Amino acid sequence: MDTARSTDEEVGPASEGEPAGPGGKGPAARGWRRWVMDVRPLRHRPFRRLWASTSITTIGSQLTAVAVPKQIYDLTGSSAWVGYASFAGLLPLVVFALWGGAVADRVDRRTLMLVTGVGIAVISVLFWAQSAAGIHSVALLMVLLAVQQGLFGINFPARSASIARLVPAEELPAAGALQSTVAQTGMVLGPLLAGALIPLIGLSTLYLIDAVALCFTLWAVWRLPALPPLDTGKDEGRGRRRAGGREVADGFRYIVAQRVLLLSFLADIVAMVFGMPRALFPQLASSTYAPWGEGFALGLLFAAIPIGAVAGGLLSGTFSRARHHGLMVSAAVVVWGLAITGFGLSGGLWWAAAFLAVAGVADMVSMVFRGAILQSAATDDMRGRMQGVFTVVVAGGPRLADLLHGTGGSLFGPRAAVTAGGLLVVVIMLALTAAVPSFRRYTA
Repeated sequence: MDTARSTDEEVGPASEGEPAGPGGKGPAARGWRRWVMDVRPLRHRPFRRLWASTSITTIGSQLTAVAVPKQIYDLTGSSAWVGYASFAGLLPLVVFALWGGAVADRVDRRTLMLVTGVGIAVISVLFWAQSAAGIHSVALLMVLLAVQQGLFGINFPARSASIARLVPAEELPAAGALQSTVAQTGMVLGPLLAGALIPLIGLSTLYLIDAVALCFTLWAVWRLPALPPLDTGKDEGRGRRRAGGREVADGFRYIVAQRVLLLSFLADIVAMVFGMPRALFPQLASSTYAPWGEGFALGLLFAAIPIGAVAGGLLSGTFSRARHHGLMVSAAVVVWGLAITGFGLSGGLWWAAAFLAVAGVADMVSMVFRGAILQSAATDDMRGRMQGVFTVVVAGGPRLADLLHGTGGSLFGPRAAVTAGGLLVVVIMLALTAAVPSFRRYTA
């Protein structure tokens, strides 16, 4: 296992005499503080900047995440088209995340984040332009979405792989909980703001707000220290700078050789592909939950899972110190499947939101421990590629789910599609856990 040591510029010690805080060994770690979020990683200025940039840009990106399916549904009146459009971004996401992960292992990760961040901001401006100009083209939306996802596929592995260089190894679970919580908080506020702002300022302005938020992210990344590849002694001469197909294939071989990594990826694939019904939210909001108001119902459905995830993150002290990481991932995915099943069976909006919130708590637990496994089990020269695969799984899984649930909802009805998907998650995850006992016994 590689425990990357950071320079004093990248990871600074806590102030002398400062209480250890949640998760530490001092008095502040006792009592009720052991139940709340471990904030030790925020002592390190570079990580704090990365974390702060995530808190701002996530809100903006979620405005776009709501605006795109809403615009497509308004143009077509079909949940299937919402699924098709989301799937259009999957191929560039897969290709560029895998390649981008290899690039992130060979170049300065800060520079890579800056270049791709500028590209993502430009796409957000183009989203605004097409909507403001009244161009009613689903094809154009799909093209823009595809380019955006390709750039995101390069950006995210570099951003995620940088975390292990910015905090000590023992703080990785806490750093993951902080990143996930602030991201999920944005996913709560973003959809709720989108639902409230669309009638007031129009859908096109949401895209523009996203572009402005991305400017703050670029400034925060600019202030990070340089993050060039570490000298691992494994690469010599010009070969070090390669980032081609062979390097991508090396990443997959690395995953297959480590069954714990492989099962952590499969767990998320199962949960997301079969148990993420977001493509059906517009249809459910306009039909099943129409009595509560379509706009309100749509915002609440999109926000419910992140609300649960934020609650789980704020109380992450209750689980972030657990050492049985594999078992925690397995249990969290099963709870996710049960909660999605409950959502599918719910006829009332508030019960539906409650079940989705429980799913959000389970998702936070799963994210924290899958992230900790990935950051600690991979060496620095492989972290970019591991994060590339992670990006494909985390972002690609829901897009496959959009296609699956959008089509299933059109054929069998939205509630039946959601319920069947949740039950499949439970059955498949239990089967995987039984088949690979080393995963559930994995201890950090």
